[in-house]
Amino acid sequence: MKQLLCLSNGHGEDAIASSILQALQHQCPNLDLMALPLVGLGAAYTRLGIPLLHRGKSLPSGGFIYMDLRQLWRDLGAGLLGLLGEQVCAVQRWQRFSAGHILAVGDIVPLLLAYGTGGTYSFIGTAKSDYYLYDAMGHPYRWGMGWAGSDYLPWERWLWRSPRCRGVFVRDALTAKNLQRLGYAVHYCGNPMMDLVMPPPVPSPFTEKTIVLLPGSRAPEAYRNWQQILRAVTPYQDRPLILLAAVSPSLDLHPLEQRLEGWQPIPSPLPQTKAWQLGQHQLILSSHHFREFLHWAEGGIALAGTATEQCVGLGKPVVTFAGAGPQFTRDFATRQKRLLGDSIFLLDDPQAAIPTLCKIWEDSASLARVATNGKERMGEPGASDRIAAQLLKTLRD
Repeated sequence: MKQLLCLSNGHGEDAIASSILQALQHQCPNLDLMALPLVGLGAAYTRLGIPLLHRGKSLPSGGFIYMDLRQLWRDLGAGLLGLLGEQVCAVQRWQRFSAGHILAVGDIVPLLLAYGTGGTYSFIGTAKSDYYLYDAMGHPYRWGMGWAGSDYLPWERWLWRSPRCRGVFVRDALTAKNLQRLGYAVHYCGNPMMDLVMPPPVPSPFTEKTIVLLPGSRAPEAYRNWQQILRAVTPYQDRPLILLAAVSPSLDLHPLEQRLEGWQPIPSPLPQTKAWQLGQHQLILSSHHFREFLHWAEGGIALAGTATEQCVGLGKPVVTFAGAGPQFTRDFATRQKRLLGDSIFLLDDPQAAIPTLCKIWEDSASLARVATNGKERMGEPGASDRIAAQLLKTLRD
C-alpha cells in the first residue's frame, strides 16, 4: 500500500481533508498518512493523530489573501515566501524518498505543488463551483461569465490532464456535469463539508422558534459581524425566540459578551454555555455546541463562509447581509447567494432579518424549496466515505 500525503491550504480545507483521511483510516487502517497544512498549524490533523510533514505557521490572512491585497502584504511580512519555500522542499523530499501519492485539497495552490513533485496525485476542489457562474436555468449571471465552460479555468484543468493525475473530485453535481461535458473524468461523491456536522444530535430541547447566529470564525472580523447580528435581532420583540450563537473555538467569548448591552444574564439550560434574556428573546452562547445548534435551529442569521454552507445543507433558510470585511463583504455575500441559491436571503437592511425568517416559516412552499435546494447545493452526508473508497481504488492500482 502506498503512502499518502495530504496538502491543504486553509482551515476549512484542513477540516474537510481530515474528514476524508479519517474515512481512509477506517477503510484501510494500515495506510501510511501524513499531512501538510499550507496555512495555519493543522490542528484538524493533529486532533486525529495524523503526523505533519512540516511545522505550520499562522499567517495574518488565515488564507484569505485573494480577498484583499493588503492581506497578502501582511502575509509576506510575516514570512510567507520563506514558509512556502520550506514547504516545497519538504514535499519534494517526501516524494523522493516515499514515491507516495499526494492528495491536494483546496484550490490551484496545493494542486500545483502536487504536480511539481513529479509523482501521482489526486485533487479535491473545495472552493470552486459552477453555481457561481450560472443561475437555475443555466444562464450566466452576466455577459462574459462562463467563457471557460466552468468555474475551473483552462490552466487548472490542464493540471488534471496529466497521466499522473489519478482523480478529480468536485463539490457539486452541476460542476461535475459541466466538466464531464467538456471531457474531464471528474467525480462527484457529495460534499464532505456536510460530514463535519454529522451525526445529528439528540432532538432539540426548545419549543420556541430557534435561530442560529453565525458571526464567522476569524478575529477581529467576527467581532464586528457579531455587532451587526445583534443589531439585527434586538429590535424584534413580536414573538419569543431562542437565539443560539455558535462561536468558533478560535474566538474569545469575552468581546462577544461585552457587546450584549441591555441583555440580562440568566441560568443557561445547557452545559458549557452562557445565556442572556432581552424581552422575549433568549440568547445562548457557546463554543462547544456548533453541530447541535445547526441541527436545532429552524433558520440562521449568518455572516460566515463554511458554517453558512453547512446550515444550508441541513435544509435551513439563512438570512445574511454585508459585513465590513475583509472576508464577508457585499461581494462575498453576493457570490455566496449565487452558490447557495434559494436557501440564502441577502438583505440590505439587517433589521429585516427576523421578519424575513418569520415570513419564510409561515410559507410551507418556501420551506420545502429551501430544503430541496439545500440538498441539491450541498449533497447528502457520507461524501468522505465515498471519496475515500474511490481514492483507495487509485492507491491499489
